[in-house]
Amino acid sequence: MPTCLPTVLRRCHGCGAGRFGANGKFRVNAHHKLIDAWLLALCVHCGETTKVTVLERANVRSLRPGLLDRLHDNDPGLAAELLQDPLVRRRNHIALDWDNAWRLDTDGGTEQPPKDDEAIEVAVRFAARIPVRPVRLIAEGFGLARAEVEKLLADGRLVSAVRLTGKLSGDFAFTLKR
Repeated sequence: MPTCLPTVLRRCHGCGAGRFGANGKFRVNAHHKLIDAWLLALCVHCGETTKVTVLERANVRSLRPGLLDRLHDNDPGLAAELLQDPLVRRRNHIALDWDNAWRLDTDGGTEQPPKDDEAIEVAVRFAARIPVRPVRLIAEGFGLARAEVEKLLADGRLVSAVRLTGKLSGDFAFTLKR
């Protein structure tokens, strides 16, 4: 589950740093019936502002209902949606850094690894499309070291229909055997 907006990775024109913090503020500019909108982000090093283009010369009538109100209200939920939109990221040549911007919530189930000769099935659901290493999630959820989780995976005691190495941003399930 996300806890805050991710860090925007883009080179700063002022100081050359590569990280911007988005706070959910928008700037909207109107040209008769055409609208421009940007998500504002501040350089974490020098405080320089950068604009992430959201709308460019869009006709007011072509906007989906409520979007303009959300832009004027500086809706942080809209900022999160737009930052996760691959078209917005591609158009603006930005990437996102999700470090320290998410948390793992368990539904009160067991957070202990299963005892000997036991198996536990776990389903992981993402509240937002946050790319995370499944090995890290499993280690954090069960209180294990990542090296121990990788050993369980190599030994065949951690089984899943999806590949657990690399990063995932979609729901998955796994079985952990001791």
